[in-house]
Amino acid sequence: MVKLYLRYKQQPSFGVITSAATNVVLDTAGTLVYAPQLEAIGIIHAKQGIQLATLRDNALPASAHVTRIALSPNALHLAAGYSDGSIRIWNVKTYTIVATFHGHRAPISALTYDRIGARLASGSSDTDIVLWDIVAETGLFRLRGHKDQVTCLRFLSLNGLDHLVSGSKDTLVKFWDLATKHCVETLVTHRGEVWALDIHPLTETLLFTGAADGQIRVWAIDPSALSAKVDGLSENAAVATTGRDSTQSPALASATTMIGNLERQSKERILTLKMDPRGAFLAIQGADRLVEVFKMRSDAEVEKKLERRRRRLRRDGNDAAADQVSASVDDRLPKFTTIRCTAKVSSFSFAASAATAGSVAADASSSAQPSAPLRVVCSLANNSIEVYELVNSAEAASAADANTARLLTTVDMSGHRSDIRALALNSGDDLLVTGSSDLIKVWSTRTRQCLKTMESGYVLCCAFIPGDKQVVVGTKAGELQLFDLASSSLLESIQAHEGPIWSLQVRADKQGIITGSQDKEVRVWDLRLKQDDAFSKIAKRPTLVHVRTLKMSDDVLCVKQSPDGRLLAVALLDSTVKVFYYDTLKFFLSLYGHKLPVISMDISSDSSLIATASSDKSVKLWGLDFGDCHKSLHAHEDSVMACQFVWGTHFLFTASKDKTLKYWDADKFEQVQRLEGHHGEVWSLAVAKYGSFVVSGSHDRSLRLWEKTDDQFTLEEERERLLEEMHEREAAAADSKQDMPIGSGAPDAGENIGNGLHEVGAAGTKTADTLKAGEKIMEALEVWEKERGDFDKYDRLRARNVDVAPPPRSPFVIATGKPDMLPEEYVLFVVSQIRSSQLDEALLVLPFSQVIGLLKCVAFWIEKGWSTRLTSRILFFLLQTHHHEMTSTRALRPVLERIRRATHHELKEHRDRVGYNVAGIQFLQREYESRHSSFFGDDSTTADDAAADKSSGKSKGADGGKNKKRKRTIKVVS
Repeated sequence: MVKLYLRYKQQPSFGVITSAATNVVLDTAGTLVYAPQLEAIGIIHAKQGIQLATLRDNALPASAHVTRIALSPNALHLAAGYSDGSIRIWNVKTYTIVATFHGHRAPISALTYDRIGARLASGSSDTDIVLWDIVAETGLFRLRGHKDQVTCLRFLSLNGLDHLVSGSKDTLVKFWDLATKHCVETLVTHRGEVWALDIHPLTETLLFTGAADGQIRVWAIDPSALSAKVDGLSENAAVATTGRDSTQSPALASATTMIGNLERQSKERILTLKMDPRGAFLAIQGADRLVEVFKMRSDAEVEKKLERRRRRLRRDGNDAAADQVSASVDDRLPKFTTIRCTAKVSSFSFAASAATAGSVAADASSSAQPSAPLRVVCSLANNSIEVYELVNSAEAASAADANTARLLTTVDMSGHRSDIRALALNSGDDLLVTGSSDLIKVWSTRTRQCLKTMESGYVLCCAFIPGDKQVVVGTKAGELQLFDLASSSLLESIQAHEGPIWSLQVRADKQGIITGSQDKEVRVWDLRLKQDDAFSKIAKRPTLVHVRTLKMSDDVLCVKQSPDGRLLAVALLDSTVKVFYYDTLKFFLSLYGHKLPVISMDISSDSSLIATASSDKSVKLWGLDFGDCHKSLHAHEDSVMACQFVWGTHFLFTASKDKTLKYWDADKFEQVQRLEGHHGEVWSLAVAKYGSFVVSGSHDRSLRLWEKTDDQFTLEEERERLLEEMHEREAAAADSKQDMPIGSGAPDAGENIGNGLHEVGAAGTKTADTLKAGEKIMEALEVWEKERGDFDKYDRLRARNVDVAPPPRSPFVIATGKPDMLPEEYVLFVVSQIRSSQLDEALLVLPFSQVIGLLKCVAFWIEKGWSTRLTSRILFFLLQTHHHEMTSTRALRPVLERIRRATHHELKEHRDRVGYNVAGIQFLQREYESRHSSFFGDDSTTADDAAADKSSGKSKGADGGKNKKRKRTIKVVS
């Protein structure tokens, strides 16, 4: 009889505040923090420090996690790049996915929106840059040229430019012309990996770059020289390269000029470099705890400083030097303050608001005087977030030791600062205690919320005391620390061993605990009550009393007592397991066979089996009657860190440093299920008493809970599912080898960029979803071909006999709920169900014989005027892809002529409709301007004048409102 098992399904992870390897983003108002939390994104209130919502895609592969996020200029959409190369666009108001893009085969490493949020550029570890159309939800094109991971991207949209700036680990910074889809300039000055760059948000004429050497280079961008390079390319001129001496024509002249370097306090490599949206501050973060902030001075402030310097030189009699004084980078960008965080900074962010049109038109220097404080959010490597406020005051800027960065909020309560080394469940499986290097936390397994946090030593093992009111932990210093949950306090700290306590277990009689330590001793402790006035003057508190000691020949790594209380198993550093009688502590069995030490072990509830998990990647099952090895399982690809039986069964769970958990049947010696989800080594494991759920703690600081479901399966079905996943991965790997990017074994960039063969490519990639979408289109075309033949035959018969019965409809058409739809309408229905981002790749799956049928459907759609936008997109894509085949196929000429006539008619109607709408919008604009226009322009005060008055310190009350001409407006009433 085939044995059925119940599947375990992963629930949302908890315990993670922010991922260390990704970036955080602050919203426009500075109130919401978007923090990646492994595979999810948390939305945290910056001032209250509480998590408001979580963005999580349940269809995401178990091994994928967020690697980069970017907020759109209108703060409505959040683009998230994942480790599997996919990009998801989230609506942050409704918490739903707007679009999904697949264009990379490696983790996303850079994301940026353009100024209006209509386009998104993505860079990846596969060295490619892909441009996406957010409105049409499709990929535009792919740019190749870098030879290593793309680390940063920025758009250039002002000054008549439409360019993209990219930095990479190949030490290059490239300028791409998006109209011609070519690289027009390359900066080769950097001698190390370029990790960060940014553009001045208001003028886009200053470029800041940070590389592995820790220097901040400042460049001036010449927009006219950059736009002139397009003409040079059309004349087959070589691309200008900064750093080479040559006689340069206007087309070859360098568009970037290095101004100088900024001196930093930190010598670590630069990880993040950003300017705030108002162009007032430049902040740099390296691989340490510092975030250094520089202030952008206005032209007036710079000139005032230079004038003071000239007067000083003239006073000293050095008139020649005074005449040659000029502004340096340090004069323009002086050090403002240094934010010192409590731990290593992984990323930071300013408010993400884009510059307004009025700010862009104004001078950058005058806009560099923000009135409101600026918030900076810092994501720390210890799983916490800190929010600071920068106060831009002249007094604070002039004081050398002024603390101008004020800490507003720290978000650290709902997660550990370091790896979760130990965890344990209480007797009712509703509370979970976890321990790390300095904290223990108590969680609710139902709500997955942190209930209590207590400071402790370096926790190696932990357990609930019988009664579930106290928790005992074993530390690296050899102490047993007893905590009371009601008062959230440390009751007692006992120096139990001279070395780290590696293992701790509650005795089978519930009257005490057993500990094993590196000091080669196993100690038995009794649980007793003790009068302690500091705890209570009435009630006694529990304490632990040492009663027996078992000395071993080597370090003790794990101890385990059988559930019946008869045997005590001790795992030693010499890779053996010694079994003793618990009552007399006499030797009973020696289990040897592991090549490396046993780290964890467990005994089944009937005390008949013992499972030992070792660093040699194996799990061995032994009988406790004779000590014979029933089976040795090659369980994992790395050290097995924990194992535990389900009570009342011989089902076994194991956890390993290979980031997985596995579910085993110890009677059949078979793997039942593989549980994936962690992104770091799994250190600890706890199983609910009757196997209703499993909890694990990991190096990624996450706690994951797998619940048992009612979904039944057999071992054969699970094997087939794993084989299908493996074949899909192999197929994707084979496709990536056929289309390898530059720098991954393909010909060198210098050989091919001249003729443009490899620099531009298609945006999308083939995935399992696009293959399935292509198969759906082929099935729909087969249904259309059969039904169209039946309908044509029916029309011919009906011309002779009116009483002929119509042909039966296809079950696929009936399943749509519209059994009366035409065959061509059914094909359109199927195509419209495919995601816009997957449509191009799905159409590539079609063989040319199916393309002919699809063209006939397209002709019918155009004549009927159905979904003109979708129809046009499909038509243009097919024409571009199969142009040569279509022109050489005589049978397609009538269809193409039919499409040409119908398309001309439809396009003319759309042109007239668009022209009518544009004329209406222009009329409304004129009407609005006439209603809000001001007459007597000399008497009115313009916005520029108001901004000038504000920057010069004038206010309405300065002169009592005198000599101020009143603004007169006349409203046009219709």
